[in-house]
Amino acid sequence: MVMSSESAAAVEAPPVQAAGPEPFEPGRDPASPNRNLTPITTEVDVKGRLQVGGCVLSDLARTFGTPLYVLDEATLRASCRAYSRALSQAYPGPSLALYASKANSSVAITALVAQEGLGLDAVSAGELLTALAGGMPPERIVLHGNNKSLEELALAADRGVTVVADNWRDIELLTELAPQLRQPVRLMLRFTPGIECHTHEYIRTGHLDSKFGFDPDQLETVLQHLAACGWARLTGLHAHIGSQIFELQPHRDLAGVMADGLQLARSLGHPVTDLNVGGGLGIRYVVSDDPPTIEDWVRTVAGAVAQACRDRNLELPRLLCEPGRSLVATAGLTLYTVGSRKTIPGLRTYLAVDGGMSDNPRPITYQSPYTAVLADRPGAEASETVTVAGKHCESGDVLLKDIALPPATSGDLLAVFATGAYNASMASNYNRIPRPAAVLVHDGMADLVQRREQPEDLLRYDVLPARLTPVI
Repeated sequence: MVMSSESAAAVEAPPVQAAGPEPFEPGRDPASPNRNLTPITTEVDVKGRLQVGGCVLSDLARTFGTPLYVLDEATLRASCRAYSRALSQAYPGPSLALYASKANSSVAITALVAQEGLGLDAVSAGELLTALAGGMPPERIVLHGNNKSLEELALAADRGVTVVADNWRDIELLTELAPQLRQPVRLMLRFTPGIECHTHEYIRTGHLDSKFGFDPDQLETVLQHLAACGWARLTGLHAHIGSQIFELQPHRDLAGVMADGLQLARSLGHPVTDLNVGGGLGIRYVVSDDPPTIEDWVRTVAGAVAQACRDRNLELPRLLCEPGRSLVATAGLTLYTVGSRKTIPGLRTYLAVDGGMSDNPRPITYQSPYTAVLADRPGAEASETVTVAGKHCESGDVLLKDIALPPATSGDLLAVFATGAYNASMASNYNRIPRPAAVLVHDGMADLVQRREQPEDLLRYDVLPARLTPVI
């Protein structure tokens, strides 16, 4: 744990220069953090340095090194509370938000969202064990996945976790496990609703051409089959239409499709009490992004589900949703140290940093834009346009293309915002580069929640056959 120096000496932050022609104000709206560009505790101290959670970012870099993931506890808690509050106000029946832990899975994050009363969805044994180690009650966990192993299903069933049946293979494996089970398996059935939305093709999941879920025309057959399985207790239906979505209409459309499924399941004798509409609410990565608020998203979903059930004379189910990115993304930022500089006259200036695609694969995978500033000069004039490149041996390892920044030199600290989701969780050891450390900041204190890997750690699981042992 480290106390940031001069953390109490904060002043009102001036506009900060960022990507694009317009400066942005550090985001401090706790009602819907997904619409902020920065964590809600972002300030500039009396020396003009950026601080988050009362911690000066350059102090964190000196203490923990870079690249460094920084997660603001206040922003994450505010996001959890925004979902819980909106659900309780907008939906007339019971409800529960489940944290989609694939966005950023750690024991510390699990413990925090469990404290806030949320549930969690996991997609592997690793995420499930992390959730349990963080104190998440098993009855508030669901296990997703389109190709679950027998071991993963056995772990979930043994711990009393709800299993999301994604395909016939899941059902076959659970049937195989049935004689060993101490209790019926709580099941949620996932199906594709056939709803398109405007987002990257890799993160659309609700259209018919998807690897996830049963096709709609299979639903009745699957429900009839499960009715004859003594080991199965079908308690819910699940559908999800994608990620980083700014539109609200697809979520309205989803409600009717799911209510039809609920009506069918109950008519076949299944005690379905849960409707899980997935997640998908987008966040603001750059100034031009304009996502709905958490309240608007929840109000839209809750109103549509309630109306669809009333139209069909159905008793209201418990409404579940699975926010991931919109809970944790804007709570996070990544710190990098600037290294080399290369100017190609009349073409481009490259500014290299000590991380890249191994700690943030989203730019090379999805062409995702981000906002960034120099951590110790956030208010300086952004007088040059540079492309921030990573250190990996790939021409495509570019974190920020053509971003406006103040003149930067080797040793300057770069803060890239909204990296709390799908950065740490998708990190790799490409080029045998160790993964960064992560800290949780709050009230001027910084707690290490993920140790930095060391180069020698990467040899831990290598095995050298005796016949290849080098002769020294």
